[in-house]
Amino acid sequence: MFAFWRRLSRRDLFESPFPDEYRELIDKNVALYSKLPAEDRDKLERLVRILIAEKNFVGVGGLELTEEMCVAIAARACLLVLRRVTLDDPLYPELGSVVVYPTGYQVAVERHEGYVVVEGEEHRLGESWTHGTLVLSWRAAEEGAALPHDGHDVVLHEFAHQLDGQQGMMNGTPELPTRDRYASWAQTFSEEFEALRSDLSKNTPTDIDSYGATNPAEFFAVVTEEFFERAQTMRARHPELYEELAQYYKLDPEELSNAPPAKG
Repeated sequence: MFAFWRRLSRRDLFESPFPDEYRELIDKNVALYSKLPAEDRDKLERLVRILIAEKNFVGVGGLELTEEMCVAIAARACLLVLRRVTLDDPLYPELGSVVVYPTGYQVAVERHEGYVVVEGEEHRLGESWTHGTLVLSWRAAEEGAALPHDGHDVVLHEFAHQLDGQQGMMNGTPELPTRDRYASWAQTFSEEFEALRSDLSKNTPTDIDSYGATNPAEFFAVVTEEFFERAQTMRARHPELYEELAQYYKLDPEELSNAPPAKG
């Protein structure tokens, strides 16, 4: 029953043409957009409409959130699932709201030092919860779009966490299709994660951001950023990791980035 009503409501979304100005926004915010086949570009536009319609986008901290901002965020969020979902599937099913601050924001945190609990504040640019809410800094989202090849994009990072958490916890292993894929993923990701931590302990320069060494969940989010933004480097230096991500996202960003702009 829910699937029927979802299909019906989504069909209404697609009755009017996709605005040209929003298409330009997607092109500006998704470096691969112009290289995608026409059917993928059309699907991405439809997914953007679905995400904006079905999720609650909220501006906080004095930010007046516009539909243009929502399109810019949704375009990169939907790139992650472009070939992973159909237009009838639930889209980020555990997500209810996308909360957007104008810049970074402070959150209260606690840390344990022995038997002492120390309270304080932490500056953040984004966070993703297993159920309900994803938080972003608009400034960080803008910077991620402006520098599409630096390996840093808070939108890709936080929505990767959403994919990771769809099984109930964020542990660096999203839902995979077969037992064999889980085995392959575990071996490759554990080896790469430990290699990163080892390099950092020796002060060896790494091409994967050091934040990925925090835990396996952050490693998955960080390498997702690298996969979409620095595909050539990742494929050359971490071929097994690149292949795991290419199979998961069903996309090959390096191959697409080297192709001429798609027609249509």
